[in-house]
Amino acid sequence: MSEDPDRARPGGPAAGQGNRMRPTSPASLVVAALVAAAGSWLLINRFYGDLPRLNWLPGLTLGALAGAEGIAAFTTKARIDRRPGTPRVDPLLVARFVVLAKASSLAGAIFAGVYGGALLWALAEQGRLLIAEQNLGPSVAGCVGSLALTAAALLLERSCRVPDPPDDPEAGPPPVGGTG
Repeated sequence: MSEDPDRARPGGPAAGQGNRMRPTSPASLVVAALVAAAGSWLLINRFYGDLPRLNWLPGLTLGALAGAEGIAAFTTKARIDRRPGTPRVDPLLVARFVVLAKASSLAGAIFAGVYGGALLWALAEQGRLLIAEQNLGPSVAGCVGSLALTAAALLLERSCRVPDPPDDPEAGPPPVGGTG
């Protein structure tokens, strides 16, 4: 069994690279939303008579969650940047925020797809079916709330990034001008 000695050694060049968390890919969120939209539209088109009328509450709840995550993003960024008047940041809280942001961005994209599919169906059937007209407003609210949640989650994830380390303060200021 041949094993890379650098990988086995703590602090080696390849140590921990496989376990790094990557930023959420917007392309994967778009794919999730498109798949959810297609599935939603197909299911609603097939079973529209058996589905209940859409409610305003989920869309408003998604919007409220987006607001909470937006506020968390703003305060977390201020704390990580050590702006005056802000308390020190708890690293465990930041890690939890990252997990919340990654989950919320995917959930928001999926909900945006589901509500987007419902919105497309309601727009297509608006003049023919009363249920389509009744579902139009809640579909718009759900779609907007879902997109806002996705954007706030991506903002929260970005605000949790560790800043670049400052230059070495013991090295002194960089030289100004030439040597003479």
